[in-house]
Amino acid sequence: MTQLIKPAPVRKSVDVPAPPARAFDVFTAGFGRWWPRSHTIGKGALANAIVEPRVGGRWYGVDADGSETEWGDVLAWEPPRRIVLAWRIGTDWQYHRDLHTEVEVTFTAVDATTTRVVLEHRMLENMGAAGEGARATFDSPNGWGAILQQYAERVGRR
Repeated sequence: MTQLIKPAPVRKSVDVPAPPARAFDVFTAGFGRWWPRSHTIGKGALANAIVEPRVGGRWYGVDADGSETEWGDVLAWEPPRRIVLAWRIGTDWQYHRDLHTEVEVTFTAVDATTTRVVLEHRMLENMGAAGEGARATFDSPNGWGAILQQYAERVGRR
């Protein structure tokens, strides 16, 4: 009997100098202000990145020419505690409506002025045989850790 081993979720965290409500707002409403322009699957230069503020909302990029590229959708919207996004981008860096991996981000007060933000990208086994390679990419120096650092830098700017 062959047993498949699931790729472990990628987990990253960062403490930011803000209460949870502000940390959540910068992550979601301010998404396009901190998301790295290099991280897009669009054909052109990324001009904006948007997370629509509701369950069922879209998560997508907008190129400089106005064209939109789907990345996924909002599965849970619980300000200021958590957001869960469906990541529907395959290892070919294309959008796949039927692909379902999840990015959950939680916001927990450490004290009155600091929030711990934890990101978990899970269900990578849904990428099939390429799931372990995807995990390595998401866990790489240019992956989720670097993205969270950019977010933290944005929160630090008042």
